[in-house]
Amino acid sequence: MTATSPAPETTLPTAREQLLNRIQKDIPIVQRPYRVIAEEVGLSEAEALAILREVKADGVLRQVSAIFDTRTLGYQSSLVAAVYDEDRLDEGAEIVNGHPGVSHNYKRNHDFNLWYTIAVPPESDLEAHVQKLHELSGARLTRLMPTLHLFKIGVEFDMTGKEDWNAKAAPQYTSEQRNIGYKVTDLDRAFVVEFQKDLPVTEEPYADACAALGLTIDEVAAHAEKMKAAGALRRVSAVFRHQKAGFTFNAMGVWAVPQDNVAEVGRQMAEFKAVSHCYLRPTYPEWPYTIFTMVHGRSKEEAFGKIKAIEEEVANGVTHAILYSTKEYKKIRLEFYKPEFYEWQETHLGTADTLNS
Repeated sequence: MTATSPAPETTLPTAREQLLNRIQKDIPIVQRPYRVIAEEVGLSEAEALAILREVKADGVLRQVSAIFDTRTLGYQSSLVAAVYDEDRLDEGAEIVNGHPGVSHNYKRNHDFNLWYTIAVPPESDLEAHVQKLHELSGARLTRLMPTLHLFKIGVEFDMTGKEDWNAKAAPQYTSEQRNIGYKVTDLDRAFVVEFQKDLPVTEEPYADACAALGLTIDEVAAHAEKMKAAGALRRVSAVFRHQKAGFTFNAMGVWAVPQDNVAEVGRQMAEFKAVSHCYLRPTYPEWPYTIFTMVHGRSKEEAFGKIKAIEEEVANGVTHAILYSTKEYKKIRLEFYKPEFYEWQETHLGTADTLNS
């Protein structure tokens, strides 16, 4: 099996597979979105809903909700890498999990053995939160690895299993869509609160959100377009559980691309459909890697094969490493404007809730 040829199957994707691929791209904000999507893939609305309810009952479909951009909403966020003594790792990870702004937390096969993502509201001090977690959790070394440039973000699993590992597509969301300094309105905030919820798999999934906002579906759609244009809203889409969907292995390819080449190489890496995340991040004396690429596979062979395809095409000779998760401690969708965050902040940092005071 080559690095660019995942499987020998040549049959066309089924309508079910097309549906599961399609709902990861976007779900339109119209009164009956699943009828629109069903027609695109050759199903009836009832058939599409039956399939989606089944995959949700099976645990494959985690939720349907809006995906917002943390930076455009004013939140500060970062990937964090930390080093723990092995006998303290599980205990330290549990303490990190207790932070309401931590959405993902993994053990990985590296000296930096704990990797987590954290986001805090505009008025909070990200470094203070990370420093407090460093102290509370007993880490030996903690490094902030914020996004310096976003080449791509957008998890879309190929549910057909038929795409080549080096298949290409233009990234859906990049740094160019972000709008740092955007002024979040009260309606924006109310929209976020409603649309970050798990939307029901029903004929009219937006009905409750419309009622809560006091707007018609057309008015909600119009405001969504404004938030998209501002970079605050990326899309409404389905989110699958990697493991349940069959993607049991992830691999983070990290590349020591020289600074004068990062813009072009990062752009090329982001075009690989297999890459769900592609970032430029800072380096440290013990960490020389500039570009991060995340891929997912149904096996270690597939995930590593996708990294190999990137190496062969755009990073031949570039020093790189492959980190993969060996334990998942936490994985949730980040929720904005949650009171639990301010409670943690006041308890551990002595800073009161300034957003809602």
